[in-house]
Amino acid sequence: MGKPIAEDNNPWYAIQLFTLKQLDIAEELGRQGVEFFIPLQYVDYEDKNGRHRSKLRPVVSNLIFVKKSFEPGVLTHILEGMPYNMHVVRRERGSRDYYEIPAKQMYDFRVMCNPDLLIKKYMSEAEAKLKVGTKVEVTHGPLKGLSGKLVRQSHKYFLLKEVPGMAVMIKVTRWCCRPVEEK
Repeated sequence: MGKPIAEDNNPWYAIQLFTLKQLDIAEELGRQGVEFFIPLQYVDYEDKNGRHRSKLRPVVSNLIFVKKSFEPGVLTHILEGMPYNMHVVRRERGSRDYYEIPAKQMYDFRVMCNPDLLIKKYMSEAEAKLKVGTKVEVTHGPLKGLSGKLVRQSHKYFLLKEVPGMAVMIKVTRWCCRPVEEK
């Protein structure tokens, strides 16, 4: 799966791609020393011999998350040097400011995207905004310390975490969560 997820205070950016070369872009970012994250999931397929296999594949093909571990302007320089069409998600339409995903929010999102966690659902940012729920923090169990929105779907409870461009819901027991007050 790669190196373990380390929590630090560096925010992240979401980069929207207008190409199907997501893995090529990720490889180039890695060569340039940029830390990135692509949400992956296991996809089952049948090989040419008729055997069922699983392979890790990106959840979405048009999004890469990049850690801000460099001076402002460096990311723009790196992206402009690539032969692919892409842009960093902005705070709002027409703004020049990039949307910075807080380190804690991105840490929680990365943990929840672990492909080994089975009962989860991915959705678009727009679908996630329609979900009604309570802001909570998980206090017990393997997801202890994660925060998000507790939502109910199909008589089950899920912890919902949104980032620009997508969201993930992971099954959680509501008794392991406590409401948090919004600041």
